[in-house]
Amino acid sequence: MDAILDNETELQIIEYTTDTAGYTELVFGLFALLGLIFSPHIRDLGDQHLYRVSNITYQNIEPILKGPLHRNYITDHWDSILRLAASLKLGYVSASLMISKLKSYPKQHVLVKAIQELGKLKKTVHILNALNSEPYRRRYCAQLNKGEAMHYLRSYLRYANEGSIRKSQLDDQANQAACLTLFANAVVVWNTRYSQAIIDRYKAAGGIIDEDDLKHFSPCRFEHINKYGKLRFNINKEMNRKGLRPLRNRREERA
Repeated sequence: MDAILDNETELQIIEYTTDTAGYTELVFGLFALLGLIFSPHIRDLGDQHLYRVSNITYQNIEPILKGPLHRNYITDHWDSILRLAASLKLGYVSASLMISKLKSYPKQHVLVKAIQELGKLKKTVHILNALNSEPYRRRYCAQLNKGEAMHYLRSYLRYANEGSIRKSQLDDQANQAACLTLFANAVVVWNTRYSQAIIDRYKAAGGIIDEDDLKHFSPCRFEHINKYGKLRFNINKEMNRKGLRPLRNRREERA
C-alpha cells in the first residue's frame, strides 16, 4: 500500500491483487477507504468467514454465513475513519506506520476495529463475486499471473550467489535490490519496444490483431536472454598456436 500511495508515475493504479498470504480484513478496509480495489486470490473459499449485515435469512448461502457485521463500529467512528483515509491519501503518514501504531496499543484500537468491520464487508462481497462469477475470477487471476511472471524474471536474473543477498549493511542490501529492479525494468522495456515493433510490422503487412488479445501479453519473457554473457574464441589463432599460452606475470601486472 505504501508503494501504491507513493506512485509518481503517469499510471493510475486502481486495483491490487495478491495471494492468500497477502490479505487481512484490515487491508480490505484500508483499500476500500482509499477508493482502491483489493482482489486477493484466497484459497479454500468455503472455509472463509462471511458476514451478514442484517438478520435476513438467505436460502442458498446460509451455510457459509458465519457471523454478524457490527455496523455500529463503522458509523460511530466514520469521521475518524475519514480523517485517517485523508492522512494516508495526502501523504501525511504512511500506511505501514499508521497500521503499526494502531496495532501497538495493548488493547485493540477502536479505529482498527472499525476498519476491520468495513474490511469484513468488502471481503464478503469479494468472495461472493468470486464464487458467483467466472469472469471476475479470471480477471484478478490474470493480474496475479502477470505479477508472478515478474517474479520469475527477477529470479532468472538473480543468479549470482544463488539469489541470496549477502551484504551486511542495509544500504548495500537496498542497493543490490535496486540493481535487480533496474535490470528487470530494462528487460521489460526491451521486450515491450521490440514486441511493439513486431506488432506494427504485422499490421503494416495487412495482419489483423484483436486488441483484447494484447491484454494477455506479458513483457516479462526471458527465454531469449543469456544472463551469463557471451564468450568469444578466436579459433584460427588458437589452432595455429604452438605450445602453451604466454604465462601471466602477476608482478609486472601489479607494477
